[in-house]
Amino acid sequence: MHRRHPEIDPQLLSETEEQRQLRTVLRDFYTEASGPEDVRKHLATPRGYDQVLWTRLAGEIGVHGLAVPEEYGGAGFTFAELAVALEESGRALYCAPLLPTVALAVPALLHSGDRAACERYLPRIADGTLTATVAGFDADDPDSIDVTAEQGGSGWVLRGRADFVLDGAGADLILVRAQTPAGPRLFACEPAPDSCHRTPRRVLDETRRQALAEFRGAPATTVGTAEGTEAAVSATLDTGRAALAAEQVGGSGHALDATVEFAAQRHQFGRPIGSFQAVKHRLADVLVALEAARSASAYATACTAAASPQLPVAACAAAVVCSETFRLATAEYVQLHGGIGFTWEHPAHLYVRRARSGEVLFGTTDRHRVRLAELIGLATRSAA
Repeated sequence: MHRRHPEIDPQLLSETEEQRQLRTVLRDFYTEASGPEDVRKHLATPRGYDQVLWTRLAGEIGVHGLAVPEEYGGAGFTFAELAVALEESGRALYCAPLLPTVALAVPALLHSGDRAACERYLPRIADGTLTATVAGFDADDPDSIDVTAEQGGSGWVLRGRADFVLDGAGADLILVRAQTPAGPRLFACEPAPDSCHRTPRRVLDETRRQALAEFRGAPATTVGTAEGTEAAVSATLDTGRAALAAEQVGGSGHALDATVEFAAQRHQFGRPIGSFQAVKHRLADVLVALEAARSASAYATACTAAASPQLPVAACAAAVVCSETFRLATAEYVQLHGGIGFTWEHPAHLYVRRARSGEVLFGTTDRHRVRLAELIGLATRSAA
């Protein structure tokens, strides 16, 4: 059972000057190079994103290596700085595989404690030359593993399938949680066409691609120890939830700002629609929800950065609050833009799709509530 009172230094909840500067640089960067039309253009490409922009983001700003220790080629900052980058990427609806690479694969490698694996993969992630993801990290049913690992004469091979893997069709590295005779283990697989068949899935949010990965004797190497696998997977998922919450805050912020701007410009009955009380109330509701989401995200970010034992509680709370806020903000984004908010040409629907898909990405909000109740000792036992 977790303590109900947080044990995080309140100063960790405030943005530092360095983080504010990073936010400014990233917002200008995305405004210049990754607007809605850029996103639409690159969604039609085979990879789904601008690889030149991906390289610039890694090389010019160093986003990919923000939370990677210096010994592995990163900048040696914490998750707090990475959260700023993720929030701004969510605000711009950046469509590259940033979330699976830096918020899932990187934490999985670090939590595994496997120095050899970290030395092999993290420098290439930090410099933008390697994209990565995870598979078999089932948030809703952790006991269900559809991938098995067998040890042969030339090493371990993977068999089975993992569905709806983030960036599963394009990732250069897949970290797979697979079942072995001795229990679950974490494996690193650099998929090859002859041993790993990857089928892109048609998903609601085209800015975040997913795929079915079928392992047919795919060579793999172990990462970490058998005893530490489940702890590493659990910590990685909580980090992913905190990362997604930061993204959702950014997306919600964009939706509110764009709607407020439109409400000030659009006139009806001789006055801006934003001057009508009903519209004011709806915008105020979004603002209140957004402030709550910022608070929940900031706490989850601080817990992740400080490796606090409160992270599971904070991550679940942020997942619920930020998902619901993003859904509300995007709904009002569409509704208060009137007819144009429903058109394909308007960016609002892209944010709606991102909000809806994010609600179930690392477990549903109902599952998060149940887990949260269990963590703080409020869950009731079912009657016998």
